[in-house]
Amino acid sequence: MFKLPKRVKYRKLHRGNNRRAATRGNFVAFGEFGLQALENCWITARQLEAGRVAASHFLAGTGRLYVRVFPHRSVTGRPPETRMGKGKGEPEYWCATVKAGHMLYEVGGVPRDVARECLNRVTHKLPCGVRFVARRISV
Repeated sequence: MFKLPKRVKYRKLHRGNNRRAATRGNFVAFGEFGLQALENCWITARQLEAGRVAASHFLAGTGRLYVRVFPHRSVTGRPPETRMGKGKGEPEYWCATVKAGHMLYEVGGVPRDVARECLNRVTHKLPCGVRFVARRISV
């Protein structure tokens, strides 16, 4: 099932702008390998769920998958062939605002080649460029 917030303070949001790189959530924190966004984008709840299903199907019970983004943002739309005016449209779907450098998915408990293949399958479901990264070893 698609993820969406249980409750929101405001149903309809302004579009805003999504500039600059991520300053938080930009390193592998939970697993050993991760998928990092290379550009700013909106990722819909459907795309996130498709990536999660692809990864969990490939892992087949081995290892652990972490999804690091959540679709908080509602995107509104007007019905086709509707005249101008009459206010803002109703929420159509939910999406996550992703900045360049933000970690999207993480995998732990599997070898590097398995993690790379798993996250490669996820990349085909995403609308933005991503790269495979490994956890930094602190000394």
